[in-house]
Amino acid sequence: MHRLLNEPSIADFSASIGAETVKETVDGVLAGLRRELAGGVAEVPAFAAIVAEIRGRLETLEHSGLHEVLNGTGVVLHTNLGRAPLAREALEAMASIGGGYSNLEFDLERGERGSRYSHLSGLLRELTKAGDALVVNNCAAAVLLILDTFAKGREVVVARNQLIEIGGGFRLPDVLARSGATLVEVGATNKVYLRDFERALGPQTTLLLRSHTSNFRIEGFVADVAPADLAELGRRAGIPVVEDLGSGALVDIAAYGLPHERTVGEAVADGADLVAFSGDKLLGGPQAGIIVGRAPLIARLRANPLLRAVRVDKATLAGLAATLRLYLQPFGLERIPIYAMLAASVERLRERAEAIGAALAPEARARVRIVDSEASVGGGAAPLSAMRSVALAIVPRDRKANALAQSLRCGTPPVVGRAAGDELLLDLRTIEASSDAALTRALAAVLG
Repeated sequence: MHRLLNEPSIADFSASIGAETVKETVDGVLAGLRRELAGGVAEVPAFAAIVAEIRGRLETLEHSGLHEVLNGTGVVLHTNLGRAPLAREALEAMASIGGGYSNLEFDLERGERGSRYSHLSGLLRELTKAGDALVVNNCAAAVLLILDTFAKGREVVVARNQLIEIGGGFRLPDVLARSGATLVEVGATNKVYLRDFERALGPQTTLLLRSHTSNFRIEGFVADVAPADLAELGRRAGIPVVEDLGSGALVDIAAYGLPHERTVGEAVADGADLVAFSGDKLLGGPQAGIIVGRAPLIARLRANPLLRAVRVDKATLAGLAATLRLYLQPFGLERIPIYAMLAASVERLRERAEAIGAALAPEARARVRIVDSEASVGGGAAPLSAMRSVALAIVPRDRKANALAQSLRCGTPPVVGRAAGDELLLDLRTIEASSDAALTRALAAVLG
């Protein structure tokens, strides 16, 4: 044990995963060898072989942490890969605020305690035309805060075609139940009318809730209630209308050749009293849940003690503010990575693919070709639409495509693609051009 722990190639891992973890790993390998030897199923291995076994396990542990990944899946807002990459301005703002003290909850003019929630309200009012705004740590928390504030022990009316399930198996009815609200379903799965909502109104009705069907579409023999009509019903009945918009689009993505995605400004203009949406989807910022709407209702949300449990941190506020400012600047949108990806031309993607393919050695252990591909927005936006894209299609000569995919995932940097038959596809729409050299090196290391 002492000799192994002092072996430089093993001891070096203490700096990245901790000395105790290294010791436990060495002890585990030795204990396994002792059991095999006691059972007569193995011979004593050479010292170098033991070191190699330990190093392999330590490398796996080291690799299990959080790493930068090259996303070759073609899914722009890939939830498992961290959704929206942040703009340089957002990263710089987060580093600046995170690296020192700030006026997070301090009023510099008055010299007294301030509110962390005031820093973004002006920007969000300007961009959405809402009366006020509040930021929490994610969109699910935003919805939960709204329900806890207005609907605990009361009824919330929701159309059956909007009782959604999002990633991870979380369902809107379960969120409603957890908040203490009572769900009242109206309409049918394919057809919902305004009269369905009208019939559901009663003394215990406290909210009318719209939920964005972000990851599916119902088509064919269908009918739905126009958002403005639901808002008008809410005004007549004196009941707030809440819209869980999800994707958080501040601009119309139809400009990128995609179907129109309902924007936050449209929801506000249609009369929704509160609108909840994500910061790390089509907005292009860090993870956050944003609520905009009527100022008196936002004030009640701010007064809820639950807000402290879902509050947002200083780095997120800084990154989100920097991202929002880009929407106000000429050509600022193209500096937000997801919109740069959406705007990339097929011709430019093909040029990059050709350059990467040419840089790989002719004797590489794979056949590499350039193919047309289809990318998607992801993140619960435009679920039925695809964008034209370009991918590197790799057919390995010495292994299966899935084995190649695993090798690339475990490389430096990790590269994630998608298998299609006997090929591995790496879609360049979701890999920034600045990462082409790193992608080429990763491919060369695996393919030879």
